[in-house]
Amino acid sequence: MSEDISQRIEQLIRSDEELDAARYAEVAEDLEPDQVALLLESLPRDERQECWEQVPEEQRVDVLVEMRAEARAPLVKELDSRTLDQLISGLDAETLIELGESLPDDVVDIALARMDERQRAHYERSAQYDEDAIGRYVDHDLLILPQNSRVRDAERLLRREVPEYTTHLWLVDRTGRYTGAVPTLSLFGKPDHLPLVDLIDDEIEPLSALRSLKEATEAFEHAEISALPVVDENGLLLGRMSMRLALELLHEQYESQMMASAGLDEEEDLFAPVMRSSRRRATWLGINLLTAFLASWAIGLFEGTLQQVVALAVLMPVVASMGGIAGSQTLTLMIRGLALGQITAANMMPLLRKELSVGGLNGVLWAVVIGIVASWWFSSFAIGVVIALAIVVNIAVAALSGVLIPILLDKLKIDPALSGSVILTTVTDVVGFVVFLGLGSLFLL
Repeated sequence: MSEDISQRIEQLIRSDEELDAARYAEVAEDLEPDQVALLLESLPRDERQECWEQVPEEQRVDVLVEMRAEARAPLVKELDSRTLDQLISGLDAETLIELGESLPDDVVDIALARMDERQRAHYERSAQYDEDAIGRYVDHDLLILPQNSRVRDAERLLRREVPEYTTHLWLVDRTGRYTGAVPTLSLFGKPDHLPLVDLIDDEIEPLSALRSLKEATEAFEHAEISALPVVDENGLLLGRMSMRLALELLHEQYESQMMASAGLDEEEDLFAPVMRSSRRRATWLGINLLTAFLASWAIGLFEGTLQQVVALAVLMPVVASMGGIAGSQTLTLMIRGLALGQITAANMMPLLRKELSVGGLNGVLWAVVIGIVASWWFSSFAIGVVIALAIVVNIAVAALSGVLIPILLDKLKIDPALSGSVILTTVTDVVGFVVFLGLGSLFLL
């Protein structure tokens, strides 16, 4: 798909031609809404606006839902009142939840007023949950029956239009509380008068609407069915989490972690205004500058040593680099373990011992190699010993930091993927420089 989008972007944007409606229609005629959204996000803002005006009206809502919020907002802002009025006509609760941030409050109120009572109730229940709760994004298109229904009632319901990912029917009591799930396959060959409660699948556990998106996705991964029921704090059935929603959330989580590692938001527009992008990235650069000054300060403590033993300055990057790489390997392993719920107080100490052992073994191995190379390079056995000892210490500290830093950040409710690497790099740089130059001062002067 990425290769196909790249080719279509090149077809749309040609250096010697102006973008025109006919060319957009030719390029995008067979694309699905998610592909159109990706295509639009890949265009500079002026060209994006021109192409958006060529998107068929019946496709616009679906395209907007698929777009990132930051890329979507300018398109919505430019809509005239007539087009905006057409856009909000017939919106369901899930779509309005998705688009709500990009629409003015008065437009959201108009869209709500035009909904039927059922959709309005769905929206109001979903909107009470925050953006990280699964209850906000539930799918309301599911087949529900009273718990006293029989097989003939289920068969009658299944003759109607069946939503995607329907492998179960959901039973509720008179107050709407969830009571169980009946597999549709279990209905075949059963007597018409058989109560559905006799066919309930007891292994299906409903999701709490308060559970985080990450927790809900993990629960879905182990459920082995195409949809899970979602209930509120009182057990009322709100809707379901389908396979499609789970995959979307999984993709967003991966993208969020990848962007967070560079201090960016997953909603960041590829062609966001220069000033806005600069402000966002300036913060991360400022944090990096502070850590760089800290490392420079540590080096400055040994200015006299560096003036007398120039070889130390040449070898300093080797010490820092080896510690940084060793630490990042442990850090990545820990972040994955925390994300999967594998790290607990019970196994933290064995894991710490294991990583220290790995760090110690690799530290000794590469210390010998680097020590021999440094001794030969500078014709000094003492320099080889100094850098070998520094490598051992720094890799051991890197392993220790790679375990403890993400655990500490997780306890403080800070995403380790966001700031763990910055802190780790600072620790390994400072410790590496101080140990290396300190040993140099001790043995070489």
